[in-house]
Amino acid sequence: MLRAGWTHSVSILAPMVLLAALTVLLFPSPGGVAEALTPVAGASVEGQRTVWTTEAKGIIDPALAGYLVKTMEEAAQADAAALVIQLDTPGGLDTSMRDIIQAEIDSPIPVVFYVSPQGARAASAGVYILMGSDVAAMAPQTNLGAATPVSLSGDMDETMQAKVTNDAAAYIVGLASSHGRNAEWAEKAVREAVSLPAEEALEQNVIDFVAPDVPALLEAIDGHITAPKNLVLQTAGAPVKEVSMGWVQRFLHAIANPDIAYILMTIGVLGIIMELSTPGLGVSGIAGVISLILAFYSFQILPVNIAGIALIVLAMILFIAEIKVQSQGILGVGGAAALVAGGLLLFDTSAAFLRVSWIVLAVAAVAVFLFFTLVVGKVAQSMRRPHATGVESMVGAIGVSISSLSPTGQVRLNGETWRARAEGGDLLKDEPVEVLRTEGLTLIVKRSDKPVTDSRGRRT
Repeated sequence: MLRAGWTHSVSILAPMVLLAALTVLLFPSPGGVAEALTPVAGASVEGQRTVWTTEAKGIIDPALAGYLVKTMEEAAQADAAALVIQLDTPGGLDTSMRDIIQAEIDSPIPVVFYVSPQGARAASAGVYILMGSDVAAMAPQTNLGAATPVSLSGDMDETMQAKVTNDAAAYIVGLASSHGRNAEWAEKAVREAVSLPAEEALEQNVIDFVAPDVPALLEAIDGHITAPKNLVLQTAGAPVKEVSMGWVQRFLHAIANPDIAYILMTIGVLGIIMELSTPGLGVSGIAGVISLILAFYSFQILPVNIAGIALIVLAMILFIAEIKVQSQGILGVGGAAALVAGGLLLFDTSAAFLRVSWIVLAVAAVAVFLFFTLVVGKVAQSMRRPHATGVESMVGAIGVSISSLSPTGQVRLNGETWRARAEGGDLLKDEPVEVLRTEGLTLIVKRSDKPVTDSRGRRT
C-alpha cells in the first residue's frame, strides 16, 4: 500500500520532474550557451575588421527571426567585415522569413548565409533566405530546395493554392535575379518542389560557394563583390567573433516547436488535474499553469486545430474517469487513444515539420496512461477507503453506563448519551463499558476493566 504522504509528494513533484526533464532537453549544456555578442577567445588582427558568425537552426519562427534581425543590426553598428549565418532549417513561417530577408536587404554589411554543417539543409523558407543573401554558400553533403508554399491553416482550394504559389514564385525569382543567381531554378523550387545537393547548386549558379567549414569559406569569399550592393568582402585572415542566442531567445525558439508545445500542454493539464485532485502546496498547479501559458505562446505561432485540443481535453477526462470508476483499463486505453489522436490533429497544417512526431505521441500516451493508472490510481484507491468517522470512530472507546443494560439501555461516551446494547451479559448502571461495534446508531458494548476514554483513546 502506498503511504498517503509519499503519494501526495509524487502528485506534487511529478509535473515539476517532467518540466525539469524538458529543461534538460532544451538546455543540454548550461555552460555552452553564450550570451549575444560573446567573442571567441583568440588573437585578433590589429586594424582588421572582424567577421561575425552565428547559427540559425530549426524552424524559422518569430524568436529566431527577431534574433537574426537584431544580430544583423548590431553587426552593422560594429562595422563588421561580414556576418556569416550557418543555416540548417526545414522551413518555417512566411512572415518570419520575410522579416529576415528584409533585414538582409537593408544591411549595409555583407550577410552570408552558409548551409552547414555537413548533412544540413535549407528547405522551404530556407531557400528564400538563401536566395536573398549577399553571399549564398553551402557545405559539402548539404542540400536545398522544395520551396513550394504549404498551408498553415488546413488544405487550400486550387484557386487559393495557385495564388499563393504565384506570389511565392514571383518573390523568389525577384530575389534570385537581383543577386545574380539562377532564377529559373528558383522558380522550379517553388512550382515543382525540386531540390539540389551543394555541388550541383554551385554548378547551376544557384549558390556562390561551396566550402567545408567557416575558415575555408572566409578564404573563398575574400574579394568577392556582392550583388546588388557591390560590397567587397575582406575576410581572409580576419578575426572571427561568434555570437549566439541569449537563453530567453533560445527558450522561446525551442518551445515554438510542435513536439515541445504538445509536451507542455500535456504537462499543464496533468499539473492542473493533479492539483485539483490532491490539493496541497500548489506546486503541481503552479507548474501546470506555467506549462499551459508556454504552450499557449507556442499556439499563437503554430497553426492550432481546435479539434486537436478538444481531443486532448477528452483524453484527460477519460483518464480521470478511469480513476473514479475503475473500468479495468478500458477508459484509460480510450484516453491514450484520444491523446494520440489529439496530437495528430493538434496542428492543422500540411507541413510535415509542423506536426507532432510519432515518437513524442507514443511516449506521451504511454507515460500519461501509466501515470494515471499507477500513481494517481493509488491515490484514488486510498481516498475511496472508508475512514472511521462519526459513530464508527467510537469502536474501542471506553464509556460508562448511565442505566442498566438488560440488554439495552444508555451509555455516556465523549460527553454524549448513546443508545447501547450489552453483549456477553447484562450490565448495571455506572459500569465501565467498551464499544465493540456499531449497528446504525446503536453501540454494541461489553463490560470493561479499562479506565474511561474517548474515541481517540484519551482518558476522560
